[in-house]
Amino acid sequence: MKKVLFPLFFLTLFSCGDDSLPKPNGYLRLDYPTAKYNKSKIPLPFEFDKNEMSEPIKNIKTTGEIKGIDIKYPSMKATIYLTYQKIRNNNLDSLLRDAQNLTQTHTIKADEILPKEFLSPENKVYGMLYEIGGDAASQSQFYLTDSISHFISGSLYFYAKPNYDSIYPASEYLKKDIKRLMETLVWKQ
Repeated sequence: MKKVLFPLFFLTLFSCGDDSLPKPNGYLRLDYPTAKYNKSKIPLPFEFDKNEMSEPIKNIKTTGEIKGIDIKYPSMKATIYLTYQKIRNNNLDSLLRDAQNLTQTHTIKADEILPKEFLSPENKVYGMLYEIGGDAASQSQFYLTDSISHFISGSLYFYAKPNYDSIYPASEYLKKDIKRLMETLVWKQ
């Protein structure tokens, strides 16, 4: 009996290793390069600093008085859409209302919409940036104007199903580009 118990005791004593632990959760880390900016070279009555990471602006879409440009970020599957219009016949109120209504369409999916006023009297640029939180289709909406002649509206969209947690790092990176665009915008005329 001792001959059987002693080897079993020895076997159980030394056969136990480390307790198995569940595998820890892994998190995707998205790092983007430090932004480098240069002046946009577009044939429109304004210019701004554009991130070199974005594609060059190739096509300007024109529909009557409205002109649109797309600032594409292929590595992030995102685009900042800009629409330019001349203010005509005192239609600034309707342009502002349209821009604000476009932002409000995201309230269905948005957790929050944070408005941030933008004023640059030295460049005659005034506007608003809306940061949209949650699973909304757009994470940022904005507009800029000189209140007399020019009006620009812009929005950020991703080519992916809106999942705030997944696109958050890219969204934050591109919000900095939008803020830089707003801060450096100057009217050419």
